[in-house]
Amino acid sequence: MKTITSNTEAEVVEKRSKFIGNLYYVESVEQAEEKIKEIKKKYNDARHSCFAYRICVQDSVVEKFSDDGEPSGTAGAPMLGLLSKLDLANCLAIVTRYFGGILLGTGGLVRAYTEATKQALEKAQIVDIQSGEEILITLSYNKLGEFQYYCQKNDIKIVSVEYEENITCKIQVTTAQKEKIVNETIKKQYNISNIEVTKEIYITNNN
Repeated sequence: MKTITSNTEAEVVEKRSKFIGNLYYVESVEQAEEKIKEIKKKYNDARHSCFAYRICVQDSVVEKFSDDGEPSGTAGAPMLGLLSKLDLANCLAIVTRYFGGILLGTGGLVRAYTEATKQALEKAQIVDIQSGEEILITLSYNKLGEFQYYCQKNDIKIVSVEYEENITCKIQVTTAQKEKIVNETIKKQYNISNIEVTKEIYITNNN
């Protein structure tokens, strides 16, 4: 499975109709729906804002699309087809249309919405996405520096560090990385007294 690392935009003109394609990285269905509302508000004078998204939710991928008033199957569905073909997840595609006064027909609409999405995808950097977990690690003060170096060397993201009686680090790890930390040798090496999983997440290779 893959995702995009940043938002992109492309514009296509077909018989005086302007199609503005936008791609967004999103982490939840709620975030995707909020972005859709935001774009529709931004382009509130446009005729249509069609969308498609694929979002990782636990062990499955939630898919949704909308033709937003265009003839059924001419906009959202082909946009979703492009995302699926590239095995993209946590990705939202929105194409906003400003009507140019000439009807395009179903074939013309499919081509225009597909092309706007395709050009936005061509501008995107696509990376692998892996399942993982956010976990809390409790360790002693004298081992913090060593553990931070271990995380840096092994591409483990430290989200936060809390300083109390002991140190609590919130980190994001892939399944493979977690297995190494849970391993008794690693636990003893860094004097880790507690490991608590807080939530399941998805991690890109550029986190």
